[in-house]
Amino acid sequence: QVQLVESGGGLVQAGGSLSLACTASGSIGSIKTMGWYRQAPGKQRELAALITSGGTTNYVDSVKGRFTISRDNAKNTVYLQMNSLKPEDTGVYYCFIDRYFTYPRSWGQGTQVTVSS
Repeated sequence: QVQLVESGGGLVQAGGSLSLACTASGSIGSIKTMGWYRQAPGKQRELAALITSGGTTNYVDSVKGRFTISRDNAKNTVYLQMNSLKPEDTGVYYCFIDRYFTYPRSWGQGTQVTVSS
């Protein structure tokens, strides 16, 4: 069983910053990819950012240059630093991990990010 616990969401004004963290625990094994999806009200969940075990990162175009994803393998933790936040960044942010072999993707419970204009 794998558990992902997220922290760091909240309310911030446009232009502000927030930092999210997600720590995996339990029978994790080796983590291949870690990342964050987000879901705005009334919209589908979209991939915001991911980072591979080799450190390669990928971002949705709308957050490039503003968000930075990183990971601490020793702590099984993934971070998302969000700067220059916009109202359209509002939503629930879900972390995930993909492990090697055929284990299913694991998800966090979600953390709310609200950006006021």
